[in-house]
Amino acid sequence: MRGFSKSICVPLAAVLVTCASAYGAWANDELIKLSSDAKNWAMPTGDYANTRYSKLNQINKDNVKNLQVKWTFSTGVLRGHEGGPLVIGDVMYIHAPFPNAVYALDLNNDGKILWKYEPKQDPNVIPIMCCDTVNRGVAYGDGKIILNQADTTITALDAKTGKVVWQAKNGDNTAGGKGESGTNAPMVFKDKVLVGISGGEFGVRGHVTAYNLKDGKVAWRAYSTGPDSETLMDPEKTTQLGKPVGKDSGVTSWEGEQWKQGGGTTWGWYSFDPKLNLIYYGTGNPSTWNPVQRPGDNKWSMTIFARDADTGMAKWVYQMTPHDEWDYDGVNEMVLVDGMNVKGKPHDVLVHFDRNGFAYTMDRVTGELLVAAKYDPAVNWATEVNMDPKSDQYGRPQVVAKYSTQHNGEDTNTTGVCPAALGTKDQQPATYSPKTGLFYVPTNHVCMDYEPYKVSYTAGQAYVGATVAMYPAPGGTNMGNFIAWDAANGKIVWSKPEQFSVWSGALSTDGDVVFYGTLEGYIKAVDKDGKELYKFKTPSGIIGNINTFEHNGKQYVAVLSGVGGWAGIGLAGGLLSPDLAAAWHGAVDQGRKQGDQATQVGTAGLGAVGGYAALADYTTLGGQLTVFGLPD
Repeated sequence: MRGFSKSICVPLAAVLVTCASAYGAWANDELIKLSSDAKNWAMPTGDYANTRYSKLNQINKDNVKNLQVKWTFSTGVLRGHEGGPLVIGDVMYIHAPFPNAVYALDLNNDGKILWKYEPKQDPNVIPIMCCDTVNRGVAYGDGKIILNQADTTITALDAKTGKVVWQAKNGDNTAGGKGESGTNAPMVFKDKVLVGISGGEFGVRGHVTAYNLKDGKVAWRAYSTGPDSETLMDPEKTTQLGKPVGKDSGVTSWEGEQWKQGGGTTWGWYSFDPKLNLIYYGTGNPSTWNPVQRPGDNKWSMTIFARDADTGMAKWVYQMTPHDEWDYDGVNEMVLVDGMNVKGKPHDVLVHFDRNGFAYTMDRVTGELLVAAKYDPAVNWATEVNMDPKSDQYGRPQVVAKYSTQHNGEDTNTTGVCPAALGTKDQQPATYSPKTGLFYVPTNHVCMDYEPYKVSYTAGQAYVGATVAMYPAPGGTNMGNFIAWDAANGKIVWSKPEQFSVWSGALSTDGDVVFYGTLEGYIKAVDKDGKELYKFKTPSGIIGNINTFEHNGKQYVAVLSGVGGWAGIGLAGGLLSPDLAAAWHGAVDQGRKQGDQATQVGTAGLGAVGGYAALADYTTLGGQLTVFGLPD
């Protein structure tokens, strides 16, 4: 560490090692200390490496069958509950969908409410939230709880009292505004907090912004599209697969000024390598969904970014799906693992399970592409990713013309595309176990029909330009699998089918147990070989992320129930009634004919309604935290 003479190294989730100086810090000292103690769950992702692995082992493969409900808490909100609780010492912090209430619960007193914060937000933000009114969690740092509200207000609350310390506006969703919204969980690093933006279906131009944790002032902002001065890229020093990106690549890869409504939103997860001082994240789909209207590679949508944490400058990038034709957002988590042996050589890697159905293993120092392989056998839109560095196609997916919506053209329904627009995996996070060296991944096993059509851009109005219909992949009826993945070799080790998409975040532990949840509402525990050890049906479908913590010497497992999100939007939004669904589709079709974008706001989410209609036979709406533990 340059300029520092004395350092202290703290192990972080047994994967990364974070070093803090006696005279300064590579990352937030308090947060590092809290997250290195497995009794807490101090970050939305568990650790900076996004492993979602816990060193707790009181609950293990032998006794997990004895788990029982210890206590519950209702959020009082009947929409999709993504994300999960934070646990810091004796206090648990939980959040809810719009209007984004935050609760502090006393673990020493039966979950007594210590404080509640409920922001006053304009309900007009609800229609511009593409795929339910979800929020993926709060973050902690410097004695503050950081909330990214649906209306893009970043609110820092005093962790002890719930009082507002500062607020900042991250986007524009006012009447006549851009249609920007907030759904992602912030990430606290060093003395800053990183926040993204949602709204790709409204032509929002994506960005990530680092705010000063102390006062909420902007430290830096990096856009996904546009000139180098705004994407924070150096045409010679920023590289893709070892080659300079060139001048203003975020402009020249678009036609005219389309980059100004270019999408590439940043509503997923962020990771941080304190040793390299790099932040990693992915960007979403280009706008519009109609590829014919936006010639070019549309950089830097669908891209993995590695950025300097202090300045935001991009060190390297990799665009996974150039000129996206299927809405395969690249926002899913980047999981960081040290010393993985790939092709006989150790690498500090980044592993990413993309919506497009390919899992990528990359050297996170250099951005070298090491592995790119399908993690669902149904994936058919591309045959492979070209891995020949000498080829002009190096790193690019090899698209199958039959499933190319660009090739087939506007107003043509391209059928049988796998995966569907919600991807082989959406934002629901995977987990990595250093004990097994495997990743445990919640996946979708879903295909689609996709018909693009011409649209025009109007600020604040939907800018979708396609209709989709989703259904199970050929050869079966299951719409999801929970898999174990070997990232060094690009292989599925085992796969456990589920009736519906697995839309919860997974958790692995030192007790040789892996947890995940199902859309029907089951929390399940399996061993390292996928054998089911335990299941319990919670009051509503699970799209939340499963966490674990220890209190008073006992380990607990916690999860938010509340069906919704993209897969559950039909149930959460009340669209499963045949009459309502027919009326809505009729309005959309009429609006399309008349060029009225206002009636098409929900088309992005509607594609999932029919495919997941059977969810109503298994679960219903609800918002509840359930905490499990072993018998006393």
